[in-house]
Amino acid sequence: MIPTEPYHAEHRAWMGLALDEARRALDTEDVPIGAVVLGPDGGVLGAGRNEREAHGDPTAHAEIVAIRQAAAALQRHALELGEGGDGWRLEDCTLVVTLEPCAMCAGAIVLARIPRVVFGAWDEKAGAVGSVFDILRERRLNHWVEVYPGVREEECSALLRDFFAAHRK
Repeated sequence: MIPTEPYHAEHRAWMGLALDEARRALDTEDVPIGAVVLGPDGGVLGAGRNEREAHGDPTAHAEIVAIRQAAAALQRHALELGEGGDGWRLEDCTLVVTLEPCAMCAGAIVLARIPRVVFGAWDEKAGAVGSVFDILRERRLNHWVEVYPGVREEECSALLRDFFAAHRK
């Protein structure tokens, strides 16, 4: 479902956290994409940036790194409280990412049961949240996601444009 308003005020602040992560990816010459998973209280449960070059791992996308961290944090929290919980269901969480998720990341979002995704730039070549595919709102799947696109889009796009322009030289 596409929300009636483009996004909420806190989405801009949260995107700032994701942009900070994206800039850290530049240290390892990874594509500057950053993501954060926020809990129901708005606190950061997981943060990630592209680490494919850093680790030689094709699955080390920013979203996957952040989702793994968030799941581990929820599992630790449940153990500390003596509660059950599988840790992998990120219900009531929000994923914020600087670029529209790809098919792999969109699949992980669905499987993690994340109910909300906020993203910055559209990915016209590989985006799976409306550009090429729309996995997060695919009615045949068992989980649907509320999507807030275009948050600080120009900043997110500029970071990627500058990165690729520098690599073409």
